Amino acid sequence: MLTHIVVWKYKEETSEETREEHRNKLKNLPNEIPNIESFSVGADMLHLDRSYDTGLVAIFPDKEALDAYTVHETHQEVANMGKEIAAHVVSVDFIS
Repeated sequence: MLTHIVVWKYKEETSEETREEHRNKLKNLPNEIPNIESFSVGADMLHLDRSYDTGLVAIFPDKEALDAYTVHETHQEVANMGKEIAAHVVSVDFIS
């Protein structure tokens, strides 16, 4: 099992509507991309100084499935949107 975690800190000028659009596009990825075992996306609810705005946790059976997800056209479109509206994005991938 490979766990993929990504968090976005949006630019201050990113509207709530755009933030929600990004989250919805992320949530739709499992409908478009095969071999995702588990997928969860949500908005931060604590709003701490250290908090990011949106988080994603995805579980893949192996690195090959993550690699296929990464290059998939639909993922690339959503990833590009995230890059445009985020001030900072971080990720971690690990085998569990």
